[in-house]
Amino acid sequence: MEINYAQLGKRIAKRRKVLNLTQDDVAEATGLSNNHISNIENNHSIPSIETLMKVCSALDATPDYFLLGALRRTDDAYGIKEKIKLCDDKRLKLIDSFITWVIDENI
Repeated sequence: MEINYAQLGKRIAKRRKVLNLTQDDVAEATGLSNNHISNIENNHSIPSIETLMKVCSALDATPDYFLLGALRRTDDAYGIKEKIKLCDDKRLKLIDSFITWVIDENI
């Protein structure tokens, strides 16, 4: 399996933006430089496993999401939880409304 580092960088940037974080925020949380975070996001640098794990921790995400763009775990509740982490406030409100509707309708 080949890793698409351009997509990995885009996923990191997307997750960072969903959390309303700057590259400086991620750099500070990981102990890496702002330049290094930028280079990873823009596919100018390939992160080491250690660096990727620091970024995962800082962005509260799994390596599967950044590397593969999908969650590999088969536990449905876990998958839903991980996908919810990728949502902004507007989407979270929509999800909450939908869940409330499903519960109220006894579907």
